Amino acid sequence: MKGGWVYIMTNRPDGTLYVGVTSDIVRRAYEHRNGLTGGFTARYCLHRLVWLERHDDILIAIRREKAIKGWPRDWKTRLIRHANWNWDNLYETLFI
Repeated sequence: MKGGWVYIMTNRPDGTLYVGVTSDIVRRAYEHRNGLTGGFTARYCLHRLVWLERHDDILIAIRREKAIKGWPRDWKTRLIRHANWNWDNLYETLFI
């Protein structure tokens, strides 16, 4: 089974958060960054990739996404800050 990524998008540090899952993080981050996804992320201009986590199994990634979506906001922001203190846009790091 193909792997997957759990990721968090935002519009600014401590801004609106979106938790998603995908099998192709480069494509999905590009879509968010360029407003191609529509819906919630387009409405709130969530173009900044601030956190991501790789899983070998897409089903595990989906379970992790659902769990994180159910977390309080404070837990999500701590998760981001632990890995990305400055809330930097990680999009460019996908190509390294």
